[in-house]
Amino acid sequence: MPLTRYSAETFGVLTICLVALLILLGLVCIGYSFYLHSRVLRQGFIQLSYFTGPWIIRITFILFAIWWGFGEITRLNFLRRQGRVLNALNLKWQENICKCYIVSNLGFAEPCLFLTLVFLLRAPLQNIDTGILSRKWNGKTAGYVLLYCFPLSVLQLILILIGPELHKERRELPPYFTRTATRVMENSDSIALCTYPLLNTILLGVFATVMSVYLFWLGRRILNLVINKGLQKRVYTLILSVSSFLPLRVLLLGLSVLSKPEQFVFEVLAFSAFVVLLCCVGVCICMLICCPVVDCIALGNLLDVEGRSDDQNDAAVSLIGNQNHLVSSPERNSRNGSISFRTFEKDGTAATGALVELSLTSSFMDSKSKQETE
Repeated sequence: MPLTRYSAETFGVLTICLVALLILLGLVCIGYSFYLHSRVLRQGFIQLSYFTGPWIIRITFILFAIWWGFGEITRLNFLRRQGRVLNALNLKWQENICKCYIVSNLGFAEPCLFLTLVFLLRAPLQNIDTGILSRKWNGKTAGYVLLYCFPLSVLQLILILIGPELHKERRELPPYFTRTATRVMENSDSIALCTYPLLNTILLGVFATVMSVYLFWLGRRILNLVINKGLQKRVYTLILSVSSFLPLRVLLLGLSVLSKPEQFVFEVLAFSAFVVLLCCVGVCICMLICCPVVDCIALGNLLDVEGRSDDQNDAAVSLIGNQNHLVSSPERNSRNGSISFRTFEKDGTAATGALVELSLTSSFMDSKSKQETE
């Protein structure tokens, strides 16, 4: 079934709108992350420093997601139609943009997204001194993400560069193994439509398989440290969504080679692959960034209220002591319903009290739920 102009515009507009929503969500999360980090530093909430430690890596994850979203927009066949932005470029430049898209998204943005996710999930399992609380952790983690992603980016680039030569030497090799763009005629105008080379998709599939297996193993370790059932649901949602959406995207991209870019089936498969990864990224942002930040802000407000209450109690005790001409030095004890943070053991291995990066302590959640029921 040939792709009509109306269908191409529909998929293109939907893609741009969804990317815009992703960017908006990311910018809101970045703003809240900056607010939380500055508030912790300003008010001295030492208890929350563990949860705000990876704030730079959280923002980095969002930036990779925005990068990926812009790349998906440049791929759109909608922008290559007559009268659109990319139609003003000649065929060679349109094909080069398709090649850059493969290297940028399949070779850099997507691997960096999931490598950053892995490091965020591994953070609670690391030693406290060298983990999140370390000032160098954010910089080291960003360096490791780029270092581990570099080989995959190079391999994707090599496959793009040697693709035409490989097709010339091996005539029996179908063109969809190495083809990054297809030239089509539209209203006496020649345009280049982006495709997904099967070799590059297979390479991404190998990466997705390794990531899925590792995330399953990592998820089992994290579930041994979760605090309550709410956290268990978050962990299950995160692990299952990533482990299912990423291979599903690779499968859809692989099936796209069975149809031509100017056909409706190809556009449906490409759009479905985009939506699948968009949902995965959205779940990761909500579980790893939105929820922890919102919980930390709520906990900070509660700590602030408790601090004011303690100051008022101390002032009252001091006033009574002065009136009775007695010297009073009461010790401030923990009250029922106050926030209790799990202790950390610095023993050179992962602390037994390590907290999962997904949320805060169960005492806060339990007390909050009790207050709501009352």
